[in-house]
Amino acid sequence: MNFGNQAVKSAYGTDAREGLSDFFRGVFTWMLLGLAITGIIAEFVSSDKPIVIFLSTHVLLFYLLIGLQLAAVLGLSFGINKLPVVLSETIFILYAALTGITFSTIFLIYTAQSIGLVFFLTAFSFGLLAFIGYTTKKDLTSMGNFMMVGLISIIVAMFINFFLHSSTLMYIISILGVVIFLGLTAYDMQKLKQIYLSGSFDERKETVLGALTLYLDFINLFLMLLNLFGQQRD
Repeated sequence: MNFGNQAVKSAYGTDAREGLSDFFRGVFTWMLLGLAITGIIAEFVSSDKPIVIFLSTHVLLFYLLIGLQLAAVLGLSFGINKLPVVLSETIFILYAALTGITFSTIFLIYTAQSIGLVFFLTAFSFGLLAFIGYTTKKDLTSMGNFMMVGLISIIVAMFINFFLHSSTLMYIISILGVVIFLGLTAYDMQKLKQIYLSGSFDERKETVLGALTLYLDFINLFLMLLNLFGQQRD
């Protein structure tokens, strides 16, 4: 990524800045819509204890929902250029809804107060790193690549810990996860900014994909912080 080329410099005119603001307004509107859908559905489902217990005790059903979430993310990430915009937006909404269903089970583990406090901590941390990523002049590409390697590493570690059930390893994963997802938030903000300034993209589709990217950063940061600071129920 070359920040010194003339094409990028000339893109920072008044019209480009206004267009960039509109683009990010759309990205964050969709991201916040996704978070709202996830939160509302999680709260609604968690209010019905028999449903939550059913989800938590029927492992195959729970992992089926996780599989559908993964399929939605992969479908949007790799098929965004082939999918109609309306279908992409629908998949994003369905993904946020599925996440809300699976998230309802965290209310069985953590107190509602601690979930709320961790959410606000996540929002503050995410907002700070998003701002840094948007405004910094430093090229974050190498950092982003490093964070992606770290992300793969913690996914492997979590898979291993699925069998080990080590609380110490999970604690280490959570600390590393916070660092990684904060770093990815800054990197993804800068990447979206440069994609817009390049001018070679479908804005509506990139808006949905950008919203999904930042949504994933936020959700995963929230989960890592919840593992560290969430107060478990007695």
